[in-house]
Amino acid sequence: MALYLLYESASGYALFLAHGLDEIGQNTEAVRSSVSDLNRFGKVVKLAAFHPFESALDALNQCNSVSEGLMTDELRSFLELNLPKVKEGKKPKFSLGTAEPKIGSHIFEDTKIPCQSNEFVLELLRGVRLHFDRFIKDLKPGDLEKAQLGLGHSYSRAKVKFNVNRVDNMVIQAIFLLDTLDKDINSFSMRVREWYSWHFPELVKIVNDNYLYAKVAKFVENKLELSEDKIPGLTEILGDEDKAKEIVEAAKASMGQDLSPIDLINVQQFAQRVMDLSEYRKKLYEYLVTKMNDIAPNLASLIGEVVGARLISHAGSLTNLAKCPSSTLQILGAEKALFRALKTRGNTPKYGLIFHSSFIGRASARNKGRMARYLANKCSIASRIDCFAESNTTVFGEKLREQVEERLEFYDKGIAPRKNIDVMKAAIEITQNNDTEDKATTEPSAKKSKKKKSKVEAAEDGEPMVEDKPTAATNGDASDEPKTEKKKKKEKRKLVEEEEQVQAVENSIGVNGVNTEDGTAKKKKKKKSKDEDGEGLAAASEGKKKKKKSRSEDDD
Repeated sequence: MALYLLYESASGYALFLAHGLDEIGQNTEAVRSSVSDLNRFGKVVKLAAFHPFESALDALNQCNSVSEGLMTDELRSFLELNLPKVKEGKKPKFSLGTAEPKIGSHIFEDTKIPCQSNEFVLELLRGVRLHFDRFIKDLKPGDLEKAQLGLGHSYSRAKVKFNVNRVDNMVIQAIFLLDTLDKDINSFSMRVREWYSWHFPELVKIVNDNYLYAKVAKFVENKLELSEDKIPGLTEILGDEDKAKEIVEAAKASMGQDLSPIDLINVQQFAQRVMDLSEYRKKLYEYLVTKMNDIAPNLASLIGEVVGARLISHAGSLTNLAKCPSSTLQILGAEKALFRALKTRGNTPKYGLIFHSSFIGRASARNKGRMARYLANKCSIASRIDCFAESNTTVFGEKLREQVEERLEFYDKGIAPRKNIDVMKAAIEITQNNDTEDKATTEPSAKKSKKKKSKVEAAEDGEPMVEDKPTAATNGDASDEPKTEKKKKKEKRKLVEEEEQVQAVENSIGVNGVNTEDGTAKKKKKKKSKDEDGEGLAAASEGKKKKKKSRSEDDD
């Protein structure tokens, strides 16, 4: 049986014929030893056909399809053209060796060409890849390496390139940085407290918050200089006048030791650094909230931005989290406890990172496990909607949150919750209504822009712009009486008479030899003649008035 080998290179598809396999045997070790020697390998494997790719984009498309195990139309035509035809009802006398079993099964389903992929075929393809530049004669030295490098870069770029606004890697980095900032701010705040307590130990008991303590330490500086004049500044920082007065009184009877000016400057600088870190932590939290609303709005509205970000970072990405079943999502973050329980045959954990949600804290000790299982189920639904939905909406997350609230009431008070199918139908209706409203708002603006464009184009072409005149009969006013048939006939007669008069005037103009002008010129002449007649009548009326005035003066 003849064996053909399909090799997908960076420059095109190649088909090799492996014959005389009995000389080296069907042993993979023998093939492995003969692959490195081109003289021995060239006698067994020979090039049957080669189909180069048209462009770099075509090579990328072919590479993507091969990696997904799909056969393109080009590959199908290439194989059908160069391989022996398979007759119906008869066993084929050849087989096709492929590197990937997925594409081999797809080729067999579509073309009925028998394919195989085993260690023997892979060793032969390794030899083809090693000596490929020797088989193709027209290839120049370095062309194949350039093609491989360009295809590798474009393939990697296409795999990494996603929607910029929905990159979950930013959320993963932000939540990691938030955790480290919390640890660092806590340790630095403790260091500020311990350092400044040598000078003013009573301040620790009065101010408990770390950020406010650093602010007060920077404001007070030396306790000996603290007086009642600084009470308004302290009240602005603390928001409580009683505490400010208490600090001033404690400074007067403080047991702390005095510090040199250099030591106080260092304490102030370190307190300023802690304040800057706390302010940056607030900005980072706001950034995380906005990114979570862009990437996973339903998950954020269901369980919160921080817990949702922790789940995404622990799973690796939003896609990985969407692939997880709800049972895996329930114990994410409790892997050590799970494997310890499996090893010791103890009780497995009921919750992992999901424990930080407020829903499980609100549930009773008896119902915490049930609540964790139910919440993990809803989180898996929300993550899948966020991952695979085309439009960003928080409708599903809000509805799922309502379901969790109803489940809590059911465990506490026994009120029966709504069914899941009814809630999802309501959510789908809301999203569809929102989409229709968005379309309705966008359509009139598009019509207006089209009208404006048409008017601008007409003005550019030199055509007069037609004004939008309101139609009188569209509203159907009651004052407009229906015209009788006699009035209609009279109007028609008048129109006919006017047309006959116009024709007579045109004929008279044609007799005088001015019939060669356009209709527009004729209309202009008619208007001019009418204007001249009007001016003549006005002048005659003015002359008559003057005569009357002169007569009245003579009579006087």
